[in-house]
Amino acid sequence: MGVKLTYYGHSTFVIDADGTKIVVDPFFAPNNPLAPAHVTAETIEADFMLLTHGHGDHVADAVAIAKRTGCLVISNFEIVEWMAAQGAANGHGMNTGGAYNFPFGRLKSVVALHSSTMPDGTSGGHPNGAIINFNDGTDIYFAGDTALTYDMRLIGEAGGVDVAVLPIGDNFTMGPDDAILAAQFVKAKRVIPCHFNTFPPIRQNPDDFADKLTDEGIECTVLEPGEEFVI
Repeated sequence: MGVKLTYYGHSTFVIDADGTKIVVDPFFAPNNPLAPAHVTAETIEADFMLLTHGHGDHVADAVAIAKRTGCLVISNFEIVEWMAAQGAANGHGMNTGGAYNFPFGRLKSVVALHSSTMPDGTSGGHPNGAIINFNDGTDIYFAGDTALTYDMRLIGEAGGVDVAVLPIGDNFTMGPDDAILAAQFVKAKRVIPCHFNTFPPIRQNPDDFADKLTDEGIECTVLEPGEEFVI
C-alpha cells in the first residue's frame, strides 16, 4: 500500500507504514491553530512516536499520546528520559549519527542545527533530524527544526531520499531559499514543506516555494492540514 503521510499543520505528521502508525512531533488541536479541530491527543492512534527535539510546538501532546497508547517513543536519550519522568516510560533513546532497526524500517538520527529545551525548562539534549528507510524501500528525511547545514550533503552523497520534509518558515529555522539548497544537498526527489504559517514570524507562501523548487527540477507537494500523501 506504500507509505502514507498525513499532515496536521506545523511539523506534525502521522505516518502509516503498512498499518503501523508513527506520530512525528505531535502538536495537535487545540494548541496548534492549524490542526483540524477533530484530531486531538485523545483521538490520535500511535504505535511509535518520533520526537526531533524538545520545544513545546513539537512535544505539546507527546506525553498524553504516549501514556494513552503505550507507543514506543523514539528520540534522543535526554528526551526519552524526560518522557519517562512524565510517566511515558516506553522509549528508545538514540543520539546523533546512530541508527537502529525498528519493525517499520531503519531509522538514523542525523544532524539538526537548532536548540532544544523541554517545556519545563530542562535540557532536551541535541536536536536531530531523522532518515527513515522503510521496509518497502521508501526513504524519508525529516529535517526537524534546523538551519541549512553542509552535513545535508552527506545524505545526498549516500544516495539521496525519496521525500524530504523541510521547514521553510524562516526566523526560527531555515527559510524557503535555504530549503531549496537543502533539497538539492540531500538529492530529494520530492519535498513536503512544514513549519510555516502557524504563527506570524513564520508566515510564508508555500506555493511560491513549490514553484521555485519545481524550477530547480525537484517535485514539491504542499499539504493542507489533514491532507494525505501516499509515496
